Amino acid sequence: MPHALPPNPAIVVHQLGKTFRTWASPAQRLIVPAMLRLANAVDGTAPRLAARLRAGTRDRMHVHRALHGVSFVLQQGEALGVIGLNGSGKSTLLQLIAGVLPPSEGHVATRGRVAALLELGSGFNPELSGRENVLINAAILGMDRAQVQARLPEIIAFADIGDYIDQPVKTYSSGMALRLAFSVQVHIDPDILIV
Repeated sequence: MPHALPPNPAIVVHQLGKTFRTWASPAQRLIVPAMLRLANAVDGTAPRLAARLRAGTRDRMHVHRALHGVSFVLQQGEALGVIGLNGSGKSTLLQLIAGVLPPSEGHVATRGRVAALLELGSGFNPELSGRENVLINAAILGMDRAQVQARLPEIIAFADIGDYIDQPVKTYSSGMALRLAFSVQVHIDPDILIV
C-alpha cells in the first residue's frame, strides 16, 4: 500500500531527471535537430532513410544524463544535505528545485518562497556598490522598496563587510560577495533556502 504524504510538504521531487546534450561543433547544434525532424517526417514512408538519419546524429551529439529517477519529500522545518563526487549532479538537482533549469523528466513541487544561492554572488553587478546590488537583488527576489529599506541595516550588519558596502562589488573578495549574497537571501524570509 503506498505511503500517504504528510500534509503540506515544503518540497516534493518525483522521478526527477535531467539530460544535457552537447554538440561536436556549433554547426551540429543546427544540423542534428534538422536531421531528427527529417527522420521523423520520412519514418512512415522511408524507414531505412529515417534510421540512417538518426544513426548519423549519434556521432554529432553527446547525451549526458546528469540525474535520473530522483525522488524525495522534504517537510517544512527539515533540512537536506546533498553529498557526492564532482559531476554527480548535486548542483543540477539544486537548480531544478530552484526552478533555474527545467527537468527533462519528472517534476518538482515547492510550497512557499524559494531563495537560492547557487552561484557565488550571482545576480550582482560588479560595477555597482554592495548597497546598490542589495537594493536590486532584493527587488528581484520580490521585496518592495519599503521592505528593502526597512531591512537594509540588518542585511548590511549580517553581511559584516564594513565600509565595503559602498564600494563596487568587483573590489570584494569571493567571501565578501558570498556573505552579502547570503545576507540578502536570508532576509527575504524564504520558506525554502537552497545553498
